[in-house]
Amino acid sequence: MPKAVVLLSGGLDSTVCLAWAKAHGYEPYALSIDYGQRHRIELDRAAHIARDLLAVEHRTIAIDLRSLGGSSLTSSSDVPKDRTQAEMAIGISSTYVPARNTMLLSAALAYAETIGAFDLVFGANALDHAGYPDCRPGFFAAFTILADTATAAGDEGRGRFRIHTPLIDKTKADIVRLGIELGVDLSQTTSCYDPDREGRACARCDACILRRAGFAEAETPDPTTYRNLPGSGADR
Repeated sequence: MPKAVVLLSGGLDSTVCLAWAKAHGYEPYALSIDYGQRHRIELDRAAHIARDLLAVEHRTIAIDLRSLGGSSLTSSSDVPKDRTQAEMAIGISSTYVPARNTMLLSAALAYAETIGAFDLVFGANALDHAGYPDCRPGFFAAFTILADTATAAGDEGRGRFRIHTPLIDKTKADIVRLGIELGVDLSQTTSCYDPDREGRACARCDACILRRAGFAEAETPDPTTYRNLPGSGADR
């Protein structure tokens, strides 16, 4: 079985990607990045998910992007709330972290070289294309060229790197359906950009709104515990 490095945030998309890698015959090596994100609950979820989905190995490494600033995800500034999907599609979001995915994929590439893997799996999806330039197909195509050019494995001809983005054309509803098809426990995933100290989702940030809409469109109950949302786990 070929090895694959899966970037695992603990969110819905990356968790489904981990299950996808296993279903497609890869030995998954999960990599999580502590980059100073305010929603650090995702790192705890990632560790649980990696165990639950039987990743061969799970590593968490630190890359301090908070010290560079430039994003509401790595600072105390407010994340956008209560936006429509049309509003989310206009311009670059304040939750964009400068060069984050370039750095995350670079770390995954380094990990892949150390374990002899040539496959990297990343959970970008169709809804990310507008607000996040490092989630678009062109970015992954360019990074693949970089990977083959800038590594010893590529230079010595031991193999060619492949970046798999199995969700790149999928909506949140598609991803929810795929997760269910693959047997993923979606209740263990987290999407919120602004959870409280207990890990309860805010229900109002872009990520929460898209997640809620995805479950609704997929006609599947959303297992997320939201605070201040009638009928959610926060009220039970």
